Amino acid sequence: MGKDIVESYEKGLFDELYVVYNEFKSAIQQRVITEKLLPIEPTKPVEIEIAVDYIYEPSAEMILQSLLPKHIEVQTFRILLESNASEYGARMTAMDAATKNAKELIKKLTLIYNRTRQEMITKELMDIVNGAEALK
Repeated sequence: MGKDIVESYEKGLFDELYVVYNEFKSAIQQRVITEKLLPIEPTKPVEIEIAVDYIYEPSAEMILQSLLPKHIEVQTFRILLESNASEYGARMTAMDAATKNAKELIKKLTLIYNRTRQEMITKELMDIVNGAEALK
């Protein structure tokens, strides 16, 4: 996968590669992130007194050719993990809210049911008392 993306980039099929995903901050907070994967922007080197020229085995180009596809694959995997964690966090938050709402609804319905039942019992007692009074 990473090699295919790098090859397509090198052939000029696209100029830049951006990825949009949900970043997991916490179970109740996720952010939408747009991240640039290609081309990789070089960081500014720290200025030091002595300039050192390293010797690379194999060549620096070969190292880059082997590391760049791996970098793309690792970043893609990280992005998928972040998105998956964000989805689970959002689901957990939604289910927690639904559970709280269901508990409140059950309390309200239980109260309504008990009041209605009490009214029916009171009405039946009133009918019995009125019937007994009418027989006297």
